[in-house]
Amino acid sequence: QVQLAESGGGLVQAGGSLRLSCSASGRISSFDSMGWYRQAPGKQRELVAVMSRLGITNYADSVKGRFTISRDNGKNTVYLQMNSLKPEDTAVYYCNAKVVGLPRWGQGTQVTVSA
Repeated sequence: QVQLAESGGGLVQAGGSLRLSCSASGRISSFDSMGWYRQAPGKQRELVAVMSRLGITNYADSVKGRFTISRDNGKNTVYLQMNSLKPEDTAVYYCNAKVVGLPRWGQGTQVTVSA
């Protein structure tokens, strides 16, 4: 059973940066993909960024040019570098992994961006 644990959330002013980390209990190099989703109050969970096993990345239009997803296979960890943060980026951020086609989720980490 793959387990994911996020860290790195917090409170930051608009224009600031945060780096989220997601540590996995399995070998992420064997996962179909890993990514980040977020859910703001009263809104549906949405894709932020995803990286396939081959390293192909995809980003939500709202974060392109500001967020970067990366991974360290040796540490079984995926990162989300978030720059130029905006108040509308405020949400709970969830790590996601697709393992043999099945999704796995972390518990989430809160990111709050103040104006």
